[in-house]
Amino acid sequence: MKNVTIYTDGSCSGNPGPGGYGAILLWGKECRELSGGFLKTTNNRMEIMAAIVSLKALKEKCQVILYSDSKYLVDTMAKGWIYRWKSNGWKRNKRDPVLNLDLWKQLLKLTTTHSVEFRWIKGHDGKEENERCDELAVQAAKASNLPEDTEYVLSVNPY
Repeated sequence: MKNVTIYTDGSCSGNPGPGGYGAILLWGKECRELSGGFLKTTNNRMEIMAAIVSLKALKEKCQVILYSDSKYLVDTMAKGWIYRWKSNGWKRNKRDPVLNLDLWKQLLKLTTTHSVEFRWIKGHDGKEENERCDELAVQAAKASNLPEDTEYVLSVNPY
């Protein structure tokens, strides 16, 4: 299996508001940057989206170390919260539904394709790849003609 290191970050101007994600994929001497954004979304959604887009970009099964400054993302995956949520019918506890369910389901499926280790990295601490991901995410959130994050819009206004 190919070894890939991924750095990700999400950004949102307002929460909710225009948001973006950025990612850097590194393997061997190769480097690929990815970014995108949505008109109205949340920071947490962009953090998860960065991981999803990164893993979807891999053309073959890979051994991945994914770095993120999002405790929400890293703890959910590394501490296995996502498996508990799934076994609880996608509830965080007996009553509260899991937020961002559409994205968690996508990410969970991708982790069955690739072997992924999620690691937390302190944000804005001078790590070059993390800083670049932040730049990509912020730039993406400022782009014109951003698409709607339809799943987010439906989750806050289902009618």
